[in-house]
Amino acid sequence: MATGYLEILRARHAARLLVGTLVGRLPNATAAIAIVVFVRAEGGTYSLAGALAAVYGVANAVGQPVLGRLVDLRGQPRVQLPAAVLSALAMALFAFVGTEPPAVAYGAVAAAGLFTPPLEGGLRALWASVLPKEDHVHRAYAMDAVAQEVMFTVGPLLVTVCASLWSAQAALLVLNAIGVLGALSVVLSPPSRAWRSAPREAHWLGALRSPGLLALLGALLAVGMALGSITVAAMTYADGHGGNHVYGWLMAGIGLGALVGGVAYGARQWAGEPARRLQVIVALLTLCYLPLMLMPGPVPMTLLTVVAGLFLAPAIACAFVLVDRHAPRGTVTEAFSWLVTTFTVGASVGTGLTGPVVEAGGALWGFAVPGAAGGVSLVVLIATSRVMAAPAGRAVVAARSENDPNRALEPRFSSGDRA
Repeated sequence: MATGYLEILRARHAARLLVGTLVGRLPNATAAIAIVVFVRAEGGTYSLAGALAAVYGVANAVGQPVLGRLVDLRGQPRVQLPAAVLSALAMALFAFVGTEPPAVAYGAVAAAGLFTPPLEGGLRALWASVLPKEDHVHRAYAMDAVAQEVMFTVGPLLVTVCASLWSAQAALLVLNAIGVLGALSVVLSPPSRAWRSAPREAHWLGALRSPGLLALLGALLAVGMALGSITVAAMTYADGHGGNHVYGWLMAGIGLGALVGGVAYGARQWAGEPARRLQVIVALLTLCYLPLMLMPGPVPMTLLTVVAGLFLAPAIACAFVLVDRHAPRGTVTEAFSWLVTTFTVGASVGTGLTGPVVEAGGALWGFAVPGAAGGVSLVVLIATSRVMAAPAGRAVVAARSENDPNRALEPRFSSGDRA
């Protein structure tokens, strides 16, 4: 297993692109908690902190596909770095102005979210130019999903460390400055500077004109709802079983499970159609959510959250393969950015939906939501199985790899990732 991942990291530019992307996305991974910590340090209310964090999230969801389309049209350096700088400057304005006047605070966090560079989609568009083998690209997708779990675990810790050592304001400034350096490392790399999207058909829908991609996004929206609902249900459970300490362990359990599952998934080669494989993974993910309704004591409950997270990273990694297969020619970065947006929106919807559920029926019904959402995702995948399994060369999807400098035909792979 370790040998397979090391082989990828030894490939020229691979480690730089992965680390640079993770560092560049650090401001986004820490934005919600950094905003809340800063607002509380300024004497603001939890309502104001939550509202500002929500504005950032909505703006980020809007900006990702828009900037992703610009990357496909203009290239990575001309979009990613200016966006990273603008986002950091907007967050710096928020850090210096504070919560008064409110209009400036809301405008600053909205701009910071809107201009967050689509580094995640950009990285997946680059893998084929760095990794020559198809199975290496698939493994890189799994490694990417695992690295995200690590980042979203370590990121909040960095916020609290910076706030403790210096101040909440310093946390905002330092993390966003580090994010710009990460983006700079990526866009100055030879693969990023050389990458060009394939010629695309002019269409206002862009990547969304692909039926297969729309079906996949619908399924991933429900998976995001399941993950978002767990955060609320777990808090309700923790209130009666030890408070914030237990809640931290439950959330860490989800991340640990996803990390283990992602590492195991990427350690082997997978045969067969990825659309069918995603159905199986989502079915297993749904089954692993159901035992959460047992709500045992804190220790066994933590173990159940580890089990609940096992198939999350594999589902995301498999979805990456399908995004590439169904992305219209010339829209690979935009397509991956839509996946990020859809998952983010789904998590927000799940969080908002589960709040009234737990108020009405308690934690038990709250933990029923992720199982139900997983079931919806599975139904969507099964109902659209013919569309999802359509060969890559049909309709809007090209039969060439956008990153193949020799333009060698690869009829099984479409846009930017040979996967």
